[in-house]
Amino acid sequence: MNAVEVNAVSHTFISQGRSLMVLDDATFAVAAGNFVSLVGPSGCGKSTVLRMISGLLAPSSGSINVNGEEVRGIRTDVGFMFQSDALIPWKTVLDNIALPLRFKGVPKAEREERSRAWISTVGLEGFEESYPHQLSGGMRKRVSLACTLVSDPRTMLMDEPFSALDVQTRNMMENELIEIWARDRKTVIFVTHDLEEAIALSDLVIVMTARPGSIKAVHKINLERPRDILDVRTEQSFHDLYTRLWEDMRDEVHRSYRQEKRGN
Repeated sequence: MNAVEVNAVSHTFISQGRSLMVLDDATFAVAAGNFVSLVGPSGCGKSTVLRMISGLLAPSSGSINVNGEEVRGIRTDVGFMFQSDALIPWKTVLDNIALPLRFKGVPKAEREERSRAWISTVGLEGFEESYPHQLSGGMRKRVSLACTLVSDPRTMLMDEPFSALDVQTRNMMENELIEIWARDRKTVIFVTHDLEEAIALSDLVIVMTARPGSIKAVHKINLERPRDILDVRTEQSFHDLYTRLWEDMRDEVHRSYRQEKRGN
C-alpha cells in the first residue's frame, strides 16, 4: 500500500506580477513504512513537495493522496520537521513537546506522560525544565524530533533537519533517527542536499531535475538494515550507489547553477 502518492503535480508561484514554475508534472509514490529521500539541486521544488503533502500548500495542478485520501487541507496524520528549530523560546522542553498534544485536546496528564516518554526516547532526561536557549544544537534537534513524533503521525516529513549541525552531531542524530524509525516503521520523506546522507538513511532515493522540478530517477538502496551511519559509508556498495546517484545529479546541478547565474 502506498502511504503517499504524488500524481502529475505542477506548481507555479506568482509574486509581484511574475510567475515562477518550480514543479512540472512530478509523479512518484512512497510505500507505507518506507524511508525515502528527495535529492536535487537548490530550487527544484523539494521543500515545495513536502509542503503540498502536508497540506500547507495546494498544487497548481495534479493531486496528492496521503493514506488513501486526497490532500485538501492540513493533514493531522502527517508530522513535519523543518530545517530550523520550530521551538517556542519561552517554553520548557517538556512544554514544547507537549504542545502538539495540547492543540489536539489531549488531557494534561496524558500529554505529560507521552511527552516524558519521548524525552526518554531522545535521551533528554534531566532537561525537562530547560529552555531552548540552554540547549546545544543537537539537543534542540532532539526536542524538535520529539515534537514531531509525540502525536504519533503515520507519515513524517523532514526538510533538511540536520543541515545546520556539525558533522559529528549530524551523524549521531542520523543514527538516532533510523533507530527510532526502525522501531515504529513510520513512512518518512526526507529532503536533503547530501547524497551520502540520503543513501545512508533511505530505502529509496528520488532524484529531481533542476527547476522546474520533475522526477529524473528513482534508486533503490540495497544496503542491509540495521545500518550504522558511519560504518555503512565504508562499504564498496555504498560508493557504487553514490557514483550512480551523482551521475544523475551532476547535469542537474550544473543546469541549476546556470539558471542562478542568469538570474532566472
